[in-house]
This record gives sequence, structure tokens and C-alpha cells, in this order.
Amino acid sequence: MTAPITHASTGIPGLDDVLEGGLHPNRLYLVEGTPGSGKTTLAFQFLLEGARRGERTLYVSLSETAEECHAVAASHGWNIDGITIREVMPSPTSLAPAEQYTVFHPSEVELSDTTRRILDDVEEVQPSRLVLDSLSEFKLLAGSPLRFRRQILALKQYFAGRQCTVVLLDDLTAVDQDLQVQSIAHGAILLEQTIPTFGSARRRLSVTKYRGSAYRGGFHDYEIRRGGLEVYPRLVAAEHRGPSSRDRMPSGLSGLDSLVGGGLERGTSTLMAGAAGTGKSTLAALFCARAAEAGIPSALFIFDESINTLLSRLSGLGVDLAPHVEAGRILVRPIDPAELSPGEFVHAIRQAVEERQAAIVVIDSLNGYLNSMPDEKFLVVQLHELLSFLGQRGVATILVAAHHGLISSNMTSPVDASYLADAVVLLRYFEAEGEVRQAISVVKMRGGAHERSIREFRMANGRLSIGEPLRDYRGVLTGVPEKKIRS
Repeated sequence: MTAPITHASTGIPGLDDVLEGGLHPNRLYLVEGTPGSGKTTLAFQFLLEGARRGERTLYVSLSETAEECHAVAASHGWNIDGITIREVMPSPTSLAPAEQYTVFHPSEVELSDTTRRILDDVEEVQPSRLVLDSLSEFKLLAGSPLRFRRQILALKQYFAGRQCTVVLLDDLTAVDQDLQVQSIAHGAILLEQTIPTFGSARRRLSVTKYRGSAYRGGFHDYEIRRGGLEVYPRLVAAEHRGPSSRDRMPSGLSGLDSLVGGGLERGTSTLMAGAAGTGKSTLAALFCARAAEAGIPSALFIFDESINTLLSRLSGLGVDLAPHVEAGRILVRPIDPAELSPGEFVHAIRQAVEERQAAIVVIDSLNGYLNSMPDEKFLVVQLHELLSFLGQRGVATILVAAHHGLISSNMTSPVDASYLADAVVLLRYFEAEGEVRQAISVVKMRGGAHERSIREFRMANGRLSIGEPLRDYRGVLTGVPEKKIRS
């Protein structure tokens, strides 16, 4: 039998997850990315993990001084005393006229000299983990693609029998980019960063090659924070299939529970849609409050208002979330759309479900989630994957979506998520007897009985109430109904 392949951790849990455990030891890898994408940070995390495990580590810099490397480490709060740092750069005396080459081309001398100094450092330190930063200097010294490829092949052959995991960094600044090193390396990771029209830089990585090993393909968002890279692996719902509860989660408001057939079923998603101010967020919070009273955790991710505003507004309607938030039964997390990537948002939801065991997840609102990331494509597909994951984990998901306009028969949503949701609760303003009133109805519920009537919904005098079906009116959902004349 073939022995299972062991892995060398990169020191970044999310990246280890993407790589199905980490890097195969004693192989040569390539990490590519433009300046500022986090290659050096990733490299130091890889070496720090080796130092933590008692391995010898070596960082060879062809462009940065040791002082600059220590400054990078200090910015992250790292102690890199366990990492040997060697500078392989031209000395200041090389600028003197006497030091200029006349017979040989500089590349013919400098490439051999640079390679010799690197190998001398390796012979001295005997590292188990080595980072070479960066290949751009090698390309310039080599002078031609053929010579560069031969040099990398020679390095690979040299390290093949030395029990050393090698990471080569490439900043992609060379004029002529090719796939020379990718074809030679055992694996390759690409780091990308983009600058949106508004907000902070968005970063993502992909594994472009990994011989003899499965890995999670596609793009994975990541952030550079104090302490290093945080990678958010792409969510694959099919990896989380399993039995889940189908219990119902009631709201405690009798009329609402009657409309939804006794409560929201775990493992399903519910879209609460309507004009601004119709009570969508309030009803969503009502389910969380009732669950908290039963000792069941829940989580609210809010895009459109602050925590203080949410808690004070709900308290004025008799829904006191504050004690449950303080006790940790309800997680309320405000989302800053200018600083958020889709991967980080999904990661936060996964943490709430997997670590806090949240049985209800509220996304308030879908408008904020979608509109905050206009440059991102396929967000509806990501939302489908997220809802599938939450359903397989037995979570009752509530999506809040605001329609454009206030009173109209043709109100629209910025995105049609009704086909994704298992149930749709519709809230409407309507005019009656000189007042603007509110109506609620359930227009869709997959696989479950529900009440099909339209009821009046009130938020007044510090309480919530849902009245009897509006049988004396027709056309309530148009906003301007007619009162029936009884014969």
C-alpha cells in the first residue's frame, strides 16, 4: 500500500484548507503576485510555522535588506528570531568604476556569483524550509528565458535530495512573463488584488497547479491584517451534507405563526420582502428573540443600520434583544460594505453556524449585500451556495429585501431572490379610510401548509399585532384596495 502523503502546514489555516492539508514537503513551489499582494507576508507565515515546529528555516532576499524584513515582521507583531535571514544583493562598492565589468557581460558573472552565495547559505544553515525572494532578480540576471529555465531546473535538482521545502516568490514585474517556473514547480499559487471604485482593495488567491493532490479550486478571498494573511476558502455546499432538524421555529406572534404554518422550518430559507418601513427587520428579529428565550442561538448580519439603532427600535416595540445579545444567545454583527469581500462575509456566517451553533441566520438586507459589491459577479450564485449550506446544516435562514417604492402594484426588487427562497412573506402598505396601513401575507411556502389570507399588520403603541384576514377589501396588494359592498 502507498503511504499517505504528509503535509507541511503553511501557517495559514484557510490556505491549508484550500490545499487539503498544506504543502507536500520537500518540493519546490511558486507563489506569484503583484507588489502589495502579500507574498512576503505569506512566506514569513510559512517560515514561522516551520520555526514553531522546531525546523530550521532560511529566508534569502535578493531585493530587500534584513532591516526591511524585520520591519515587516514588527508590523505584524511577529518574533522572527527563529528565522535565518540572508541578503544576497550587490554591495555598495559595485557602483565604483573599477568594479564595472569590461570583458564579460554582467549577467555572466553576477548570476553565477548570486547562485553560489545562495547555495553557500543553504549549506551553512541546512534548512527544512527555504524562501527565495524574488525570481524577478534571477530573470534579469539570467538574461534569456533558456538560461533562466536551466538555472531553476538546476536549483530544483539541487534541493531534490536535501529534505527541504522551497518556496519561490515572483512579483510579476518582469517585462516578458512566461510559464517557465510554473511548469517546473510542484505547485503554484497566484495572489491577485484589485482596487474597486470605492472601498478598500479586494484580494483573492487561486491554486493554479498542485501535482498529485486534490485541492479546492476557484478563487478564494483573503485579507492582509496585523498577524498575517486570513484566507476564506470558497464555500462548497456539497461538502456539508448531512441530516438536519426539521423543527419549526415560532415567532411568538400568533397571527404570524398562523400565516407561516406554525413557524419557520429549520433547514429552509424565507424571504421577507416589502417596502421600506413595513416591518421586515422587526419580524425577522422576532424569530431570533423567541429562539433566544428557548436557549437557541441565532445571528443577525445587518447592513443597513447600527446595533444601537436596531436594539432601541425593537425595544420600543416590545422586542428586547439586548439581554440576549449580552448573554451571547444572539449575535448581531454590523457589516461595513466598503470593507467586506463576499468570501469574508460567508466565512463570518459559517463561524456563526459551526462555532456558535446558530439555528437562525438573518441577512438584513439583501439589498445591502448585493449593492455593496457592484463589481463582484455571480453573487446570486454565491447566495444559492450559501443557502444550500445553511439548509444542510438545519438553519432557518431569513433574507430581508426592500422593494423600490412605497405604494404601487408594480414594486420591484433590485434582485429576484424569490426563486431561491423556500418561503416568501410579502409586506405591503395600503390606503384605507384615510390611513396608510400595512398588510402581510405568505405567497409561497415549499412543502408545507400555510395560510393564504391577507392580514393587517400593526406596529403601534409599543407592540406588534396581526389582525384578522382583510376579507372586506379586494386589491390590498395593489396598495389602493376597494372595500367590498355587502349585500
